[in-house]
Amino acid sequence: MPREIKFSLVYRDMWQSSGKYVPRVDQLTKIAPVIIDMGCFARVETNGGAFEQVNLLFGENPNKAVREWTKPFNKVGIQTHMLERGLNGLRMYPVPADVRQLFFKVKQAQGTNISRSFCGLNDTRNLELSVKYAKEAGMISQVALCITYSPIHTLEYYMGIVDRVVEFGCDEICLKDMAGIGRPAFLGSLVQAIKKRHPHLIVQYHGHTGPGFSVASMLEVARAGVDYLDVAMEPLSWGKVHPDVITIQAMLKDAGFLVPDINMNAYMEARSMTQSFIDDFLGYFIDPGNKHMTSLLVGCGLPGGMMGSMMSDLKGMHGAINMSLRSQNKKEVSLNDLVLLLFAEVEYIWPRLGNPPLVTPFSQYVKNIALMNVMHTLKGEPRWSTIDKNAWDMILGKTGKLPGTLAPEIIELVKKNGFEFYTGNPQDAFPNELDKYEAEMKENGWDLGQDKEELLELAMHDRQYRDYKSGVAKKRFEAELEAEKAKAGAPIIITRPVVEMPKINVEAVQTKYPEAKAVQTPSKGQMLWEYDAIDESKAPNIGDAVKEGDIVGYVQTTYGIEPVKTSYSGKLVAIYPEQGDWIQKGEIVAFVG
Repeated sequence: MPREIKFSLVYRDMWQSSGKYVPRVDQLTKIAPVIIDMGCFARVETNGGAFEQVNLLFGENPNKAVREWTKPFNKVGIQTHMLERGLNGLRMYPVPADVRQLFFKVKQAQGTNISRSFCGLNDTRNLELSVKYAKEAGMISQVALCITYSPIHTLEYYMGIVDRVVEFGCDEICLKDMAGIGRPAFLGSLVQAIKKRHPHLIVQYHGHTGPGFSVASMLEVARAGVDYLDVAMEPLSWGKVHPDVITIQAMLKDAGFLVPDINMNAYMEARSMTQSFIDDFLGYFIDPGNKHMTSLLVGCGLPGGMMGSMMSDLKGMHGAINMSLRSQNKKEVSLNDLVLLLFAEVEYIWPRLGNPPLVTPFSQYVKNIALMNVMHTLKGEPRWSTIDKNAWDMILGKTGKLPGTLAPEIIELVKKNGFEFYTGNPQDAFPNELDKYEAEMKENGWDLGQDKEELLELAMHDRQYRDYKSGVAKKRFEAELEAEKAKAGAPIIITRPVVEMPKINVEAVQTKYPEAKAVQTPSKGQMLWEYDAIDESKAPNIGDAVKEGDIVGYVQTTYGIEPVKTSYSGKLVAIYPEQGDWIQKGEIVAFVG
C-alpha cells in the first residue's frame, strides 16, 4: 500500500521570506476559505516568527489577527502551526521564563495547535522550556533542528539533539532547512535515523529553494519516511522561498506516494487573491531579487530571505566605501563586487565564530560582522573592528553554546575587551518580568485582554506595543507606504505633511574638513543623541573632542539599544540626524575630523 505524505502550506513564511510585511487580518480571513477549498493541506502555518510584530507595525491588533486567521482552519480540522524561537520567543533577543510560559497558554487559547520551536544554536537548554510549556498548554510540541552544512553538523550531532528533546517530551521533529543548503542524501539519512530510533515521532521537512537543493531533498526525505512537507504556492513560491505544492505533489505521485489531489480552481483563485494583496500594497515591500534562486548561497549558507535586507545594507554602505577608496587612490567597487565580497567574508568568518547555524537571529549577527569587516578592510582597517552587542552575546555564550570552536583571534579579542565567557543556562540570565508589565498596564488603564493576551504583547514586544497603543505605529506605517509608492512612481494621496529626512552633505563636510572621517551606525532604528534615557553621562556636542571607541549616540532598534561608537579620535565636526529620526544600518550619522 502506498505511504501517505501530507502537505503544510507555510503561508506566513511565504510572505516573510519575500518581503517585510504579511497581509492584514481582513486579507487573511478572506483567503482562508479558498485555501481550505484547495483540499490538499493538512496543516497551515498561520503565525509566529515576526508575524505579530508586523501586525503591531501596521497598527493592527495581533491577537485579533491570530484568532480570526486560525478560526476557519480550526473549524474544518486543518491544524495550524506557528514558529517560535526558543529562548527568544517571538523576538530577536531573550525572553524571561514567565513571559515564555504565558506565550504558549495564549497561543493555544487563540487557536494555534502546533508550536514549532527552534534554537538558532541548536542548544537543547533553550528548547527544554519550550517543550514543557507547549505541552502544559495543550499544544503539540514540534522541535526544529536548524539544518546547515559543515564538518561539525553530522548525523551524530543532530541525533544527539533529537534524543535530548525526546527526553523533554516533544511530539514531533522538523528539519528546518532555512537556507536550503542541506544536502539531499544527508537529509534522507537523518530522517531515516530519526524514524529508526524514535518511530513514534512525526517528522516534517521545511526547505527553502534559494540554492536549488530543496526539491531533491523533498524526494529523499519522502523516501526515508517523512510525514509532512512544507510547501508554498504561486505567486510567492520558488525563488528564495519554498517549492510549489503543484510540483511536489506531481513528483511524489509519480514516485508512488499517496498524496492529496489539488482543487485547481481553488488554487487559481488563491493565486489570484495573493497577487491582489501584492498589488494592493505588499508588493512595495517585496525585494524583486527574492524571486531568483542563486547557487552563491551554497558557499555562504545565508538564508535567502535575508537577501532583501542585506542588499539594503550594502546599498547604504556603498557610497561611504567608495568615498574611502577614492581617498586612498584605490579603484571603486560596484554593488555586485560588494555582494561577492560579503558572501566570501561570511564563508571565511563563519567557522571562526563557532559555526552558528545561519538562522534568525544568528544569521543576522554573522552577516552584520561580515558587513562591517568588508567595510573596514576596504578602508584599510583590520577585521573585527566593529562587533555589536548582540553578536558579542553570541560569541560569549550568553544566548547558548556555539556548535563549533572559536578561532584564537576571537578569543584574543575577548581578552582584549575584558569580556568573560558565560557558562550558565542562558535562561537564568533573564529574570521574570510579567509583574512589571502588568503594573504598567494597570497604570495606563490598559485591559490585560482575553487570556491575558494583551499583557503578553506588551511583555513580548514592549516598544512596538506602546507605539501601537499610542497610534504612532499606524501613522508611521502609512507614511512609509506613501514613501514607497512615491519611490515606485505611483500616485499617492497626501493625508498629512510628508517630511523628507535631510541627508548629511558629505562633500560639504569633507571640503571644510578634508581629514574628516565618517561615523556609521551599526544598526537601523531611531537615532538617539540625548543620553538621559540611557545613562547620566553627557552626549558630545559638535566641536567636542572624542577618542576612538567613544560613544557618540545610540540607536533604538527592535531588539534594544545599540551604542554608536567612533572608530577615530578628533573633534566631532558634524552630526546627523535629529533626535528620534529613523536611520538605516551603515548610514553616516556623524563626522570626526
